[in-house]
Amino acid sequence: MKTLLSFVVFSLVLMTGCGTSRITSAWKAPDAAAQRYNKIMVLGLIRTADRTLQENMESHMVGDLQALGYNAVSSLHEYGPKAFDGMDEQAAMNKLKNSGVDAVITIVLLDKEKEKSYVPGHIYYYSPYSYYYRHFWGYHTAIYRRIYEPGYYVMNTRYFWESNVYEMDTQKLLFSVQTQSFNPSDSESLGHEYGQLIVKSITEHGLLQ
Repeated sequence: MKTLLSFVVFSLVLMTGCGTSRITSAWKAPDAAAQRYNKIMVLGLIRTADRTLQENMESHMVGDLQALGYNAVSSLHEYGPKAFDGMDEQAAMNKLKNSGVDAVITIVLLDKEKEKSYVPGHIYYYSPYSYYYRHFWGYHTAIYRRIYEPGYYVMNTRYFWESNVYEMDTQKLLFSVQTQSFNPSDSESLGHEYGQLIVKSITEHGLLQ
């Protein structure tokens, strides 16, 4: 029984420590058709003092697009951190056109939440006919551990993302997908997981030839 309880607690720890991303909603323009773009720019709109997150989110998606044979670039690598600062619409569009960009995929961090949760030291299921209840000392030992061995708190982080696909000739929105990421171990693994998930969704919806 002790081994089983330890296993359950250990499993909970793993669950709270693993980074997972999942799509919560997706939309495709009714007239959107598969195209072969000459140059796709991945643009992260992420307000954070740490530029590493944006770098990892962009570079991993770029790598996943390049793995499909597309010419994809990161906005940070192409233009730097202030790609369109101080520009109006016409200036920004001219900049993209002069770079040969005919499609843009945005990565937007909509929100980031932190929550504290309690992991009990021992998980206890009530049953008066269990082995521990049948013997005084077994009952005493089990209850003592439950009462006197404390659990601990863990901090969970949840990210809310949105990615859009735009065609630059018309600036038309072709595809939009929203995603949640729970407790990524670091920005590197988050970018890797997110890039694969979004590029797979884009291709499955028939937007890329």
